[in-house]
Amino acid sequence: MSCRVTLARSVHPVEDWSITGIQREGGVSSIRRAGMAMALLLAVSAPGVHAQAAGGAATEAYFGAVAEYFVLPRSEVAILGEWDVPAEEIPVVLFLARRGGVSPEAVMALRRSGQGWAALAERYRLGPAHFHVSLPESAAAGSLEGVYGKFRSRPVSRWREIELTDGDIVGLVNLRLLSETLRRPPQEILAQGAGGSWVEVYARLIGGAAPVR
Repeated sequence: MSCRVTLARSVHPVEDWSITGIQREGGVSSIRRAGMAMALLLAVSAPGVHAQAAGGAATEAYFGAVAEYFVLPRSEVAILGEWDVPAEEIPVVLFLARRGGVSPEAVMALRRSGQGWAALAERYRLGPAHFHVSLPESAAAGSLEGVYGKFRSRPVSRWREIELTDGDIVGLVNLRLLSETLRRPPQEILAQGAGGSWVEVYARLIGGAAPVR
């Protein structure tokens, strides 16, 4: 099945997506997340439920966050989820497409040709600074300790020297996504990232305490 996805203009500035200063209100999005959390908890706790069903509920909830962040209909994100990439890499496709001024299909075509996310970021002239998410100097970076070590060991003027891995890019894009949609500081997101995918991290977060305001 072929479907072309048109990305709406982002509500975030292109050059500085600082976590601080987010002005989003809770509103409908918070209500939807509460419903997703309840559905996820029911899926996990229902007697005799299969792990696959629980995983499906987690992925659906995660795609809801992706749709909110990129200002896309949930149905379009669900279609993207049918592509042959892990769910947690769908935001990377959309991030590169929006920043590169191309369609998600164009990004996926190159990905399928064998190019990694780091190579595609270079192709679209997206350097480490475009992916960086502000984190307090003393905060632990969890699974992203390696890449944050590179950021912290250099002045901003030398960040372009950093060579990001595909895993770094997937992690940083998801960190930004979860932090901004849930309005939680990035260090709190990273604290939930011990093992598992970013889809699982999101599932744990929406089942926990209320977002920081």
